[in-house]
This record gives sequence, C-alpha cells and structure tokens, in this order.
Amino acid sequence: MSHATSVVLEDGRLHFQHGPIDIVAHAEGDRTAVADAHHAASERFATILTELVQELPTLRQPVKQQSACPVTGPIAQVMWEACQRCPSDFITPMAAVAGSVAQALITFYQQPGVTRAWVNNGGDIALYLTPGTKVDIGLFADLSKFDAHALKQGLTLDGTLSIDYAMPVRGVATSGWRGRSLSLGIADSVTVLAATASLADAAATVIANAVDTDHPAVERQPANEVKDNSDLGQRLVTVHVPPLASDTIQHALQQGLQQALQMKQSGLISDCILTCQGWIVSTASPHIVRNQIH
Repeated sequence: MSHATSVVLEDGRLHFQHGPIDIVAHAEGDRTAVADAHHAASERFATILTELVQELPTLRQPVKQQSACPVTGPIAQVMWEACQRCPSDFITPMAAVAGSVAQALITFYQQPGVTRAWVNNGGDIALYLTPGTKVDIGLFADLSKFDAHALKQGLTLDGTLSIDYAMPVRGVATSGWRGRSLSLGIADSVTVLAATASLADAAATVIANAVDTDHPAVERQPANEVKDNSDLGQRLVTVHVPPLASDTIQHALQQGLQQALQMKQSGLISDCILTCQGWIVSTASPHIVRNQIH
C-alpha cells in the first residue's frame, strides 16, 4: 500500500492523497491556528485508509435497517449510521465513504482561530463555518464536459450554492452515473445539502439511484464487471445513457424528486438538485425546467 501524502499547494490549500483517496482542504483564519489544523488533519489522514481497509469486507455488506452497527472504526461507524438512516432497498456503508472521510477531517479545523474551512473529497464536501461567514459552491451538472480543455477555457457553472453559518448545512455531496462512483440510475448529477457530509453522500446515492427508467437504450452492466470488488456485486449499474425523449427524462427526474422530498420532509436532507440531459429540478422549486436553476 502506498504512503499517505499531504502537500501544501501554491494557493495555500492542502492536498491529501493516499491510494484512491484524493482530497483538497482549505482553511482561513489565524495563520498559526490554520497551520495547526492542517498538521492535525494530516496526521489523522495518514491512518484513515488502513483503518477502513481492515473492515472493508463488512463495509461492503448491505446495511440492515433494524440491526446493530457491526463495525468498530470511528469513520466506518459514521458511514454505517448515515446509510442506516437512508430509506433504500439496498445500500452499503460504502455509499457514504467519501463524505464520511471528509467529515472526519473537518473536525480538526473546528477550533479557535479558524474562521471557516472545507474539505473536498472528490466533490463530497464537509464544511466548517463561524458566525458571519459563508461559502459559495459551484454546481457543474454535465460531467461529460468536465475535461482538461474545459478547465483551460473556464467552466460554465449551472448555478451556485450559497451556504451561510445560519443554515443547517455542513455537508454537500453529488452522485450520478457520470461520476466516479457507480449508479443504478440515469441522473447526470444529484447534489444534496445536509447537516453532515456523510448523510449528504448516502442520500445523494439513494436519490440518484431513484432517477431511473426502464428504457431499453440505457446500457447497464453488472457492477463487479465495471469495477473489481464493487460492493454492488452483480447489480446492474448504468454505463451509457443515450439522448432520451423529454417525457422519459422528466418521469425519471420526478421519481428522484419524490425520493428527495420524502427525505427532506423527514429531516434527513435540507435540499437537493437533480439534473439529467439539460433538465433540472430541485426540492426548493419542484418544477422540472430546462437550462435554468430556480
């Protein structure tokens, strides 16, 4: 197994990397407090992958809604508990791994002298805000256009999520079939705002899976053929979605929206934005529209 690294970038952010984990952390405030927080987070990060690997077989098993937590590691427990709270026919703790790792690291920035901070684990983000502070997070829906050329030319955002201290949101996560994780649905992206990054991550997975259609042109493969040792096993995951009729897309988004609204009404999430082939809908404005965000 490779060694964990923590490198300060030119702009002052800290880049963590270990195996498949790739994280960028940003913090503001007193210089000494920020440096101390970065150091403490780096020390904790060095232990995370080994800790998770020790319980990986259990973390790949489905969460049973009424069972006791079977894992002992602190991050593994957070993963399991987040998924246990999300209504789903099938979910494993791995659905919340990225958000839970980010959530574990943000705790080291929650100290006097740090005014705000965030930990971004591949788009799943844990936040720390103090009174009077906020953070703006860009929403980029079409991951098929996210490449080196687009980065050079400048990304055209689909919207901006503005989160301030008074809001009950400290986690943001995105899931969809175009992302780095596997999905059962056809959503390009589902972005969830929640109280914690772990819960946002698990909820985004569940909602993205619900944005689905049985259209025969959608291509699917067994998960363990797409990614070795996938926790989804033989379940079919989406590998290609051709251009679909607008009514098919809207029906799929409506299914995901209903799942998101149920989770919002039960207090599991604060809000959710769902996108598919240029169509967008959110729990804040549940009307499916094209080329704009309400």
